[in-house]
Parts: sequence; structure tokens; C-alpha cells
Amino acid sequence: MASLNSEDVLQDSSSLSLFDLESLHPFRSRSASLSSTGSSGRLQLRQRVAQLMACVEDISSDDEMHEEVSRTLDEAILIWGKKLKDKCQEFRLHVVTWNVGTASPPPDVTVLLQLNSQGSSVDMYVIGLQEVNSRIINFLSDLAFDDPWSMFFMTVLSPLGYVKLSSIRMQGLLLLVFVKHAHIPFIRDIHTNYMRTGLYGYWGNKGGVTIRMSLYGHMICFINCHLPAHIENAEQRLDDFEKILEMQQFEDETVPNILDHDILFWFGDLNFRIADYGIHFVRESISNSRYNLLWEKDQLNMAKKKEAFLQEFIEGPLQFKPTYKFNLHSDMYDTSGKKRKPAWTDRILWKVKNLSHHPSEDRELSEGEQTISVTLNSYISHMSYGISDHKPVTGTFALQLKPLLSTPLVTVNPEGEWNAAQDVTISYSTVSEFPSSTWDWIGLYQVAFRHVNDYVTYAWVKDDEISSSEDVTQVYISADEIPHGGGEFLLCYYSHNMQSIAGISQPFQIQPSRSLAEKEPAQENINGIEKPHSSEPYNEF
Repeated sequence: MASLNSEDVLQDSSSLSLFDLESLHPFRSRSASLSSTGSSGRLQLRQRVAQLMACVEDISSDDEMHEEVSRTLDEAILIWGKKLKDKCQEFRLHVVTWNVGTASPPPDVTVLLQLNSQGSSVDMYVIGLQEVNSRIINFLSDLAFDDPWSMFFMTVLSPLGYVKLSSIRMQGLLLLVFVKHAHIPFIRDIHTNYMRTGLYGYWGNKGGVTIRMSLYGHMICFINCHLPAHIENAEQRLDDFEKILEMQQFEDETVPNILDHDILFWFGDLNFRIADYGIHFVRESISNSRYNLLWEKDQLNMAKKKEAFLQEFIEGPLQFKPTYKFNLHSDMYDTSGKKRKPAWTDRILWKVKNLSHHPSEDRELSEGEQTISVTLNSYISHMSYGISDHKPVTGTFALQLKPLLSTPLVTVNPEGEWNAAQDVTISYSTVSEFPSSTWDWIGLYQVAFRHVNDYVTYAWVKDDEISSSEDVTQVYISADEIPHGGGEFLLCYYSHNMQSIAGISQPFQIQPSRSLAEKEPAQENINGIEKPHSSEPYNEF
């Protein structure tokens, strides 16, 4: 199964990789010199591409060859895009749910986020928290600034090439989505929503927060819920969730409701308990790792058998200890006077739409043919985290999907070499259907940027325009706004109408200003002490 990575998805006329050009069989067959197969043919193709890149370096924008070369590259990209569209790709998703009990973030989340795993890296993190500290002082501070948990996860993930794509908070409920840079241009129609169910719908301590998006043309929805507590409130939990599903609406005529999405992920502190069995039987079954004895009396499993609106939801096997209720900083179940009965309160479920709703223009999809499916790779709890009386639960998924989008709406690139002492130029082009606006802008970001507002500077696409043709528009940024120290950066085109990033460049270097470069050698050896240098260059991709 092919996987969606930076070589597969983030391509334009200046950044089409050798890996992608190898798959362009129609172009390969046109040249007699590339008629051989296997590794020999690939080597020859690499050599030809290297020759092409050397030639491109010598072609100026006003050269008569420029237009012809551009058309040829556009044709190559189009062929590659059609080929990719027919392939089923794998998109790796990691979902976290955790009732943090008003606690501050732990010192380390390496295990929680699988950052030490040797396998394929994650494409998207979806993190749902409940009971984030929402006391009035904390909540007012979080309205003005990012809350401590959002800041914490951004600090962990941004150096690894992940950007906070979207977030929504309702009192103690927080939902965060982080994604790799390469996928950003293919994620569109991002919307958030929420519903209060506490105190008859007037209080947000219980309820659900939602983020939905189009992922390579497929509509995906994530809903993080905190439902009513206590064993006797099972019916209230079901009523609240059904109300959330029915009442949350999106401003989209094609996919207005939560249940209309191609895939729906439902997770959170759902608060379902283990009915009928006494605490001693439950604890003895857990001690002997005989979790299956408890499954049939789990209230959510029981509800799925009788409630029609739940029957299409899927959950992995509960092959881990119930995640509630624990003594703090311990793996021992509640020893307080209440002695709560252990329960699987923290869950992750998903639902795939029965029929594929993305037929091509010239044919209907055959019966049973799906353009997207879900495979659960792991479903576990993490006993090592003890900051609250709940243990976090994670689900790692592989989404097998046929990309319905293969071309970014906007292609953006730096023009020439950038130097912090000079005005610089940005070129961009858009597809014909792109909904441009005079309020669109292009931001300059450090490679490890955290979110869309984490830019260094920006240029308005209209106010700062210096030239425009049918194919390419150029804007400028003044040297005064360029970081004097230089470094590695990238460009992002932000669409006002879409309220999201529509195009992103490959990373590039900005050379430091000469005055700063002249100062550095003098500062590196002060009083006979030499300033250390990093021996390893930073590479985001």
C-alpha cells in the first residue's frame, strides 16, 4: 500500500521530485534512451531529470524557452496527478482522548504520541481532552492566549514538522488537530462546532466539540465528547449524544450534518460504566486480564445492540484495563471512600459511510467500490500517565483512500536566492476555480512554525503585487521585514474565503545580511572562548 508522504503530495512545477517523475511511464516511453526497465531505466531517468534541472537554472522568465518548458512540466504533473488519483494511498492517523482532570501537561508525551516508534510516522494527530482547567482566571487567560495544553502540544510537534491545523474549545473540552506540512494544501472546508448539554444545554461542562474537513476530497469529522457521569445515567448519555448528532449543523449544502460525512470519529470521556457486576468481580476479572468477562455488561456495548443510531459505529476490542478510576500518580484503582467501580469510560469509535458518494464524472462507481476505508492498527491505554484519575487512550488508524484532489489550489515559491539585505520577490499561481480575495496574503514562516498566525511577516497579494500575467503573479516583501539572521523558511498562501492555507512552498534558505555576517566572527571568539557550532543541519522534510 502506497503511503501519502511529502514526496507524494506536495508537488508543483518547481518541486516535482525524482521519485514522482519515475512513475511517469508515458514520458519514459517517449525517449529511446529510457527504453530499458528496472534499476537501469530509473538511473537513466534520474540522469535526464538532473540534466533538465541544470537547464532550468539557465532559463530566465523572459526566455522564449521558458513557456515551452513550463508547458512540458505542467503536462508531466498532470499525468502524475491522474496516476496518483487512481492509486489507493495510506494516510496515518493517531487519535488521543484523555480526561486530564484540570491538571497541567506532563513532562513527556513521547509514548502517548508514539514519537519513539520505529514504523511509519503519523500524518495527522487528533487530540481530544476533557476537564481542561476552566476556572474563571484560567479560562479568561486562555481566551487571550493559547491554553497551556495547546502550547504544550505545539512545542512538542512543531519541530517535527506538524502544524496546528484547527482547534476548538468549550470550557473544559478541547479538540486539537495537527498535520504534516505536506498535506496542508489538500485539506479544505475546515469548520468547527460545539454543543452544550450540561445544565439542560446552558452549561458547557458536558457536551461535544467538533472539527470537520475535506481530506483529499473526502469529508472527515472528529467529535470529542464529555457525557454525563454515574452508572445510572446511561440513558442520559445516549440522549445527549443523539442530540449532538442531530443538532450540530455545518454551513455546507453538500455535507450539512455530522452523520453525512464519509468518516466520523467519535471519542472522549463517554462515561459508560460496567453494569450489574459488583466491584469485587470486576476487579478480580481485571487482575486476571479476563476483560472479556466484562464486555457484555459494558453499557456502551449493550447500547450498540439496541440503539439504531449507534449500530454503525465500530470500536476496537477492549484489550486493555478499564481507564477509570485511578489514584493520582498511580496504577492502582480508587482506594478512597467512594471506591468507584472500574470502567472503560474513555473510548474511540468510528463510522464509515455505507456508500461511496464520489463517482467520477464519466462513470458511476461499481457496487461496493469504496474510495476510502479505515483500518485500526492499535487501540490501547497508557498506564504510565498519572496526572488525573483517568488513563489516556489512543487509537492509531490507517485510512486507505483514493485522493480526489491531486493539485494544490495555489502554487507559491520564492523567486531566486533570498538575502536578508534585499527586497525579495514571491511568485504564485492559482487554479482557475480558486476563490481569490483581495484579503488573501502570503506569509513567511520559520520551518518549525506552530500555526497559521505564527508568521514572521507577510505580503498582501493585491496591495504588494508588482507584476501579473495570465499564469503567474509576483509580490514583494521589503528587506526591512526579512529576518536579518537568515535561516530556513517557507511560504504559505492564506485564503480569506477559505479561512485556511491554500498553498505552501518547499523550505528554502534566506542568507543573513552582510552586516550581521561580519559581526558574527567577532562574536564567536570573545576572551579566547570559541562559540560552538551545530554539526548537523536542520532538515524539516
